[in-house]
Amino acid sequence: MHTSAPLKLEAALYVVATPIGNLRDISLRALDTLGAADTIAAEDTRNTRHLLNAHGISDVRLLALHQHNERGAAEKIIAQLAQGLSVALVTDAGTPAVSDPGALLVDAVRAAGFRVIPIPGASAAVAALSASGLANPHFLFYGFLPNKSSARSSALQALIEHPYSLVFYEAPHRILECVADLHAVFGGERELVLAREITKLFESIHRCKLADALDWLNSDPNKQRGEFVLLVSGATPQPEGLSAEAERTLSLLLEELPLKQAVQLATRITGLGRNELYQRALALKDSA
Repeated sequence: MHTSAPLKLEAALYVVATPIGNLRDISLRALDTLGAADTIAAEDTRNTRHLLNAHGISDVRLLALHQHNERGAAEKIIAQLAQGLSVALVTDAGTPAVSDPGALLVDAVRAAGFRVIPIPGASAAVAALSASGLANPHFLFYGFLPNKSSARSSALQALIEHPYSLVFYEAPHRILECVADLHAVFGGERELVLAREITKLFESIHRCKLADALDWLNSDPNKQRGEFVLLVSGATPQPEGLSAEAERTLSLLLEELPLKQAVQLATRITGLGRNELYQRALALKDSA
């Protein structure tokens, strides 16, 4: 149970990160803020009440703020701030406004001239990265990919040449088709980390080649349950003048055709010079 000296908050919006699973993964500052706020704007008031009860916080006014009412709720919150009241913003898990509701509210509050104060805490993306073993010092956080396969594949195509580790969120009912699209776009050799149910009872973090990921997921239906963070290793730097997509196209053609025909067809597909593609094709043949 949380106990501390009474805290007086200024009239501001406090963006409070909450646990992503384990209820004890919350900072003392976050608990102080939630206990002292005049209003807590919550994505789901039932979930937030459970969190508050677990830490002995009661008698706090809750206001629903989710993706379907965010603009209307923002007007009510700005009115409260104008009265000198404090408002804490939380979502069901993690940091508001990051792949969760809150960005529209923060923008509106700032435009109205009130302070927005972040209260940092748990992050599924950072937790997964810390346990992944991917050594790349840079990463690109994408969040949720589009729901439909065609749109998802298009979004992934735009990321194919990025040398950074790529971080995605995915829901359990889309995990198989999402991983299938990752494999189709990026090929089978890149590393994939599937971080599932982070901080929860059935937490698992599995690393494999993209080519092996679907077999691993299909080996046990339980591996497809829960919320996922997917981390894909970045593109390997390619020789100057040859893009990752051109490299992949040439490699696939070499698997099916003689060298001369593969180069000829790759020249037509990519628009690159024949000599450049021919030299790279020779190098790929030698390495194979």
